[in-house]
Amino acid sequence: QVQLVESGGGSVQTGGSLRLSCAASGASYSTSAMAWFRQAPGKEREGVAVIYPGGGNRYYSPSVKGRFAISQDNAKNTVYLQMNNLKPEDTAMYYCAAGIPRWVPVVPPRSDFSDWGQGTQVTVSS
Repeated sequence: QVQLVESGGGSVQTGGSLRLSCAASGASYSTSAMAWFRQAPGKEREGVAVIYPGGGNRYYSPSVKGRFAISQDNAKNTVYLQMNNLKPEDTAMYYCAAGIPRWVPVVPPRSDFSDWGQGTQVTVSS
């Protein structure tokens, strides 16, 4: 099991940037894929980005590809989501997740992730 704590959310204007952090602890961290999901009011939780163990394989949803970047610092057991050129439609609660999903070249579904953080709010105003 992995314990996850997100931080870094906030309010920005269109075109701005934020960096989310997810501090992880637990024995399974080193073998887990780490992902970011988001959920806007009234919408389904959607996968944003995933990074597989070793950091070599990273995938993004089409809506954020080219604007967001996922990375991890294993020395700090922390996963980051750098978000640039933010748009109002990026407004959502962002969640960090850990799990051992089957490998696919896209962000796996939420059902593949067993551990979740409490979320951090991102609001983008026009």
